[in-house]
Amino acid sequence: MQAIDTSCERPSAAQAIGRSLGKLSAISEIGPFALLVLLAVAFYFAGPAFLSTMNVSNMLSYVPELGIMALGMTLLITAGEMDLSVGSVFGFCPVLMFVLYNQHFMSFEAAFVVSLVLAALIGLVNGLLVTKLRMSSFITTIGMMLIVRGTALYITNGFPQATWKTESWIKSVLVGTVAKAGDFTLLASLFWFVVLAVVMHFVLKNMRFGNWILASGGNVKAARARGVNTDRVKVVLFVVCAVLAGFAGAMDAIRIESAYPIAGTGYELEIIAMVVIGGTLLYGGRGTVIGTVIGVLLLRTIRNGIIVVGVPGLAYNIFVGLIIVIMMAVHSLIERSQIGES
Repeated sequence: MQAIDTSCERPSAAQAIGRSLGKLSAISEIGPFALLVLLAVAFYFAGPAFLSTMNVSNMLSYVPELGIMALGMTLLITAGEMDLSVGSVFGFCPVLMFVLYNQHFMSFEAAFVVSLVLAALIGLVNGLLVTKLRMSSFITTIGMMLIVRGTALYITNGFPQATWKTESWIKSVLVGTVAKAGDFTLLASLFWFVVLAVVMHFVLKNMRFGNWILASGGNVKAARARGVNTDRVKVVLFVVCAVLAGFAGAMDAIRIESAYPIAGTGYELEIIAMVVIGGTLLYGGRGTVIGTVIGVLLLRTIRNGIIVVGVPGLAYNIFVGLIIVIMMAVHSLIERSQIGES
């Protein structure tokens, strides 16, 4: 009785490991997460103060302001659009809130709500211009960025606004101290970021609206043929993106008890970098909220780490630019390898 050669049927250990690594590399979040861990270790060895409780606490306190905006941008980019006016909305909403309160037009709480309603209207206008007039979201939101920023400067004459309204329950809910142990302080703003990230991830991965978002960015004609109202999806996402920008701006201003009309300048590009580094495709069709969270932590780690280890803060853009190029190259190579295998 002849022995049956099963060498071609059973893969070797090396082949099995290679396939496992290939599947692992196909997960878009793996690359940025590995880079985050690597940079954290490198910064720690270059400056042990990087992982001190005080520094970690300071770093986490600045995560929500950009992180919350990045969550909204993730869904919008996944749908094939982008919003370059979020930085100006970030600065405008708290300015409006403080002006309305300081001029005794309304209570602090009412001014907070009004500022978010106006942010929603800004997002609605962006969405309608893009979907109904078929204008480019890039050009449309650049124009809106200039309008909103100019309005913030006009109503304040370019001066920052401040308030000493520290008793409001809004401050406790949004940026109050949740826990404190020695030099480590955990603010409520981080809780809001985590909750919003969980909600956004659930919507994108488990709800029908999430499928509509992916379809709108992947193949608009096919999505419409299947009954998806892609215009409505995009308008909703523009509104969500603007409201989250206003919410993040108000949260940041309430924390420091002042609002600057130029706050948020350049944030839009940094947010897009966080989203893209995390694994969301810039031209739509694929998005990852988990990747965006990693991207936010990654860029905040870089910004904080280079200061701790003594690198000039002006070098931050160099690091970010290099990481964007590297991560885009990695994503491109993975996609090409997957196409080759198929």
